Amino acid sequence: MNNSNPVVSIQNVSKNYGKQQVLKNISLEISQGEIFGLLGPSGAGKTTIVKQLAGLEAPSQGENFILGEKMPNLNLMKKIGYMAQSDALYAELSAKENLDFFAALYGLKGKEKQQRMKEVMEIVSLNEHFNKLVSNFSGGMKRRLSLAISLLHKPKLLILDEPTVGIDPVLRKGIWTSFNTLKEEGTTIIVTTHVMDEAEKCDRLGMIRDGQLIAAGTPEDLRQQTSTANIEDAFLAYGGA
Repeated sequence: MNNSNPVVSIQNVSKNYGKQQVLKNISLEISQGEIFGLLGPSGAGKTTIVKQLAGLEAPSQGENFILGEKMPNLNLMKKIGYMAQSDALYAELSAKENLDFFAALYGLKGKEKQQRMKEVMEIVSLNEHFNKLVSNFSGGMKRRLSLAISLLHKPKLLILDEPTVGIDPVLRKGIWTSFNTLKEEGTTIIVTTHVMDEAEKCDRLGMIRDGQLIAAGTPEDLRQQTSTANIEDAFLAYGGA
């Protein structure tokens, strides 16, 4: 994996909210075409990291670079797909109208827009619900629509904060299949998760605890280094628990 031109470079990043330090001197590089998982319990700092990479927050110290340019950067944000933990959807509109709205924001037009809307709805298995009001969607369907929206403009970097929460196991498997397809097409994907079996599916993992990066490597490397049978035990071993 060539890291001479990383897609993501986090350099000595810390973040404070008042007196509370939520990130402590994190440095990390992520390559093109890699599924990188940020693994850690709720409140560990995962969402703060991805919000900075999506350009929604700035670090208190240190710098974040995406595709060689410092974040936040408005032009770069067009090359990023971001799916937040809470769904940013318009409940009073249909799925199609939501897609239409966000596609226009991304500058998609005409046939390309229509084609792309169909493609992303197929990826998340929602094509039968195109004209349904989002207010009638289940929680899992809303997550899937949010994912579809983040894929609309074929971003070079896809940042997904707990993307499969509330999605049933069969669909989750299908969504991970689509992640691997995107990866093969050169998309870099960052996924935050606290689900251990999802962590195993990532090419590399960064383990986060109390705002610190406690380990990074392939799932296999992390298990070997800690002489553990699974990622959960490896995480506990690195965390000193």
